[in-house]
Amino acid sequence: QLASNVARNDEAALEAGSCVEPILPGMAYLEGANPGCVTTRFPPEPSGYLHVGHAKAVLLNNYYARRYNGRLIVRFDDTNPSKEKDEYQTSIIEDLAKIGVKPDVVTFTSDYFETIRLYALSMIENGLAYMDDTPQEQMQDERMKRQNSKYRDQTPADALKYFELMCSGSDEGKAWCLRAKIDMTSDNGTLRDPVLYRQNTTPHHRSGTKYKAYPTYDLACPIVDSIEGVSHALRTSEYDDRNAQFMWVQKALGLRRVRIQTFARMNFMYTVMSKRKLTWFVDTGRVTGWDDPRFPTVRGVSRRGIDVDALKRFMCSQGASRRIVNMEWSKFWAENKKEIDKYAKRFMAIDKKNHAELTITNAGDGDEYLSTEYLPKDPSFGKRLVRTAKKVLVEKVDTEGMEVGESIVLVRWGVVKLTKVEGGVIEGVY
Repeated sequence: QLASNVARNDEAALEAGSCVEPILPGMAYLEGANPGCVTTRFPPEPSGYLHVGHAKAVLLNNYYARRYNGRLIVRFDDTNPSKEKDEYQTSIIEDLAKIGVKPDVVTFTSDYFETIRLYALSMIENGLAYMDDTPQEQMQDERMKRQNSKYRDQTPADALKYFELMCSGSDEGKAWCLRAKIDMTSDNGTLRDPVLYRQNTTPHHRSGTKYKAYPTYDLACPIVDSIEGVSHALRTSEYDDRNAQFMWVQKALGLRRVRIQTFARMNFMYTVMSKRKLTWFVDTGRVTGWDDPRFPTVRGVSRRGIDVDALKRFMCSQGASRRIVNMEWSKFWAENKKEIDKYAKRFMAIDKKNHAELTITNAGDGDEYLSTEYLPKDPSFGKRLVRTAKKVLVEKVDTEGMEVGESIVLVRWGVVKLTKVEGGVIEGVY
């Protein structure tokens, strides 16, 4: 019933005479997309705060959902209770709001744990999966050498027995895991009988201790994508090898197929994006928190002064290209400056300690005021008063190397010709 409510069968209807907006430069068309029939999803794991790489993923998904008059699902991939916290879940919702993303529906993979468990049992009964207690290092070695596990020809009855043992949470079941029976000779390593289910007795932040074993992302994602009505799954190019595995699961279970569209992940030079490494910076007190302005998190760049429209424009300018590039932060902030320049009112400030005094000898003794626009390029922002006087404070660094007879410009006032530059005394006339 939940999946039916999420997927829905009633497609959005376009008004008569309406049309889909032109695609943004750099963006690619969605293959097989029809207006009103597109559903995308953003599946963050609640194990950390969103960073700018996540921002690109969700903004692309949101862009396509809105352009094609479709829907965006934000689904928390909460399949690993050892790493997940309510704190991270709350922060992700808040950060999505910061960048102007409002999902049509928010779901959780944990809502479908029972459904996924039943699909796993179906795979066992149909000989598509088996249980294995091979030690992890040995299993990795066998996969590298393309050797079958000794349990690969296990009967469904034995597999079901060990699956229930694993799900019981007992110590005897801890060593067992469920593996898909695909192709151990494949050149694609992800198809060499990947692990689909494993025991984890850590209480889940939503379901508590109801379950003692959980599906991996590789099993849960293709199942939930299909039953939630996702039409296009946007995945970064690092998942390219896993796309075949994704499609195998859907075909093996007789699920509705989901189109996969690949795009390159967002990398920045000299920047750590790993949630594990960012957590280390926070836990060791090397930063003030996840909103430290030096951090590549959504909260960090927001605190530093990112404009949401600039962020969207920058991410969309990278588009859904598959080419991986290492971006420079200077380009990111340059795009931000262009957007802020449209509405940032102009004010002036002088360094409180490192400044010099300029005396304008032909200025009046009292204070005078000039009227100037807040934003010269857009008079609609109004005007402000600028106080002028005989003595003016200027940046000390700007006075270095000044000579008599040289002219300087005082913004919004006029040109001053220097008549004296001696021993820290600076005078001029305008």
